[in-house]
Amino acid sequence: MKRVLALILGLLLACTAQAETVIAAQDPWPPFIQQGADSGLSIALLKAAMKRGGYDIEFKLMPWNRALNEVKNGKLDLLPGAWYTDERSNYLIYSDPYVQNSIKFIKKKNDPFEYDGLKSLSGKKVGIVSGYGYGDDFSKADNFSRPEAGSVEANIKKLLSGRIDLTLEDEIVAKSVIKKSGLDLGAVGFTAQGLSVNNLHVATGKANPRGQKIIDAYNKGLAAIKADGTYDQILAEYGVK
Repeated sequence: MKRVLALILGLLLACTAQAETVIAAQDPWPPFIQQGADSGLSIALLKAAMKRGGYDIEFKLMPWNRALNEVKNGKLDLLPGAWYTDERSNYLIYSDPYVQNSIKFIKKKNDPFEYDGLKSLSGKKVGIVSGYGYGDDFSKADNFSRPEAGSVEANIKKLLSGRIDLTLEDEIVAKSVIKKSGLDLGAVGFTAQGLSVNNLHVATGKANPRGQKIIDAYNKGLAAIKADGTYDQILAEYGVK
């Protein structure tokens, strides 16, 4: 009888236990990070993976630099989509990668430019998004300028108005941004060769006392959703698979 009562009590406690909440934040970056009820591919994967470890996700949209600083300082828990850089590794803990981004240069449609290494950018104005990581070699090169803007959309508008020569972004992201913002996709082109292929990670701050625990839970959950087909299903829903 005591054993039965203990089992019932255990079940009741399991049913009433609340999931631990993790707060994630980032700027819009469709189709990975989106506004509205459908928060994008990265958030769908994050929720599915963390659910396996008993975590709920609360997601907030905010400018990239603010989100990065809040996570860096341990005030928020996660960046859902971050590229690795040596500088960031000083204060961020990265998860296993969950997708790859092919970073292409975006140009005006009739521009004959083709990327052939950093030397081919000499004298160019290459628009970047403030706070984004494009790789240490690109960021330290001194043969071209890197004027900053607050978003991918802003850089594409600067490109079309002739204020910069090029910008760069994951091709899937750029096309989604152009479509959603009502800009003319036919007015731009993409280089055949990209700057890099970057792994996309979830990241937390080293200052966060539960940061490593969260990343471990995500990695375990990611492996689980890959094994049971949930991962492939989510990618297919967003047209990435």
